[in-house]
Amino acid sequence: MKPTGDDVAGLIARSTPEKRRRDAETLTALMQEVSGREPVVWGTIIGFGSCHYRYPTGTEGDTGLIGFAPRKAATTVYLLDGVDAHAAAIAKLGPHTAGAGCLYIKDLEEIDLDVLRGILERSLAWAESGGAEGMQIEVRS
Repeated sequence: MKPTGDDVAGLIARSTPEKRRRDAETLTALMQEVSGREPVVWGTIIGFGSCHYRYPTGTEGDTGLIGFAPRKAATTVYLLDGVDAHAAAIAKLGPHTAGAGCLYIKDLEEIDLDVLRGILERSLAWAESGGAEGMQIEVRS
């Protein structure tokens, strides 16, 4: 995946429902603060920083270090180190569902933002340290 050069504010403005726009603005500010990086659009994902990842299987690609997508059904928060790495914190997060590397949040106002901040900080630190067995990460910015 590559940055598209699209406008972050435009992507957020086009997000529906309105709750998704509100949550996207909050997450953009939170992730910018946590990462110290500007938001960049990667397709339909708003990412912060960039890296090249490689699995032992040979699968590789480029993505943001942390990021989210304001999808219609729920906001998707991407964690390179996966949700299992944050099981204890995620149990305290509030209403959500999860996939292998994603949190799906329907309403950010129902989530404990301090818990989410901690998850993002730990995931970012993991990525910036180069990942671990199972995934190698080369930080680009």
